Amino acid sequence: MTATPTSSAAAPPIVDRETWLRERDELLAREKAHTREGDAIAAARRQLPMTLMPTVTVRGPGGDIPLVEVFEGRRMLIAYFHMWHDGKPYEQQCEGCTFSTCHMQMLDYLHARDVTYAVFCQGSYDESAPFAEFMGYRFPWYSAKDSDPALVDGRGFGLIACYLRDGDKVYETYWTTGRGVEALTTTYHALDLTVYGRQENWENSPEGWPRVTGHPWRLNGRPTAQWSRPGVTPR
Repeated sequence: MTATPTSSAAAPPIVDRETWLRERDELLAREKAHTREGDAIAAARRQLPMTLMPTVTVRGPGGDIPLVEVFEGRRMLIAYFHMWHDGKPYEQQCEGCTFSTCHMQMLDYLHARDVTYAVFCQGSYDESAPFAEFMGYRFPWYSAKDSDPALVDGRGFGLIACYLRDGDKVYETYWTTGRGVEALTTTYHALDLTVYGRQENWENSPEGWPRVTGHPWRLNGRPTAQWSRPGVTPR
């Protein structure tokens, strides 16, 4: 993945500060409306009904454990369902799931709100756990390869599911996939603040803005986040 070089022409028009502030204020009004609508959607999300999960297990370092134990005693659980390509080397594992999960390194604020974050991998534990160690992940990692199909419920991997624990009972409260998974990716939200944005081809940007060439989540044949890991030889 590389971005095309920028030039002095590939930039917004230059205006005086008064004009800039006026246009910034106009955009700010739209941003505030967007935030308020996001708050309203979040409120509706919190008030969705929930559904009881059957007794399902995932596999961790000590073997199979029931879903309720993944909560680690907390009331809520966010689980990311990580795609896996059996038998493939690390550089050929899912770049999108790598992009999503590599952001989730600071869990203190989730724990302070009684939330556990964990990953349920599509591959076997024995094959995928060394990958999590290679990536330096600090969150709990489990395999859902041999779990009851009710856990995934036909939705495929690459999704987020949220759960609530009431004693020994577990309820699913929400799930999302596709661009909904961007909730984990602070990098994208930060890039959206910059003049060139994510630099991806689908964005509505002026002619001449830099664009990513190749896969947006890969760099020189690897998921981008892998290049900073020990043992990876730069190309």
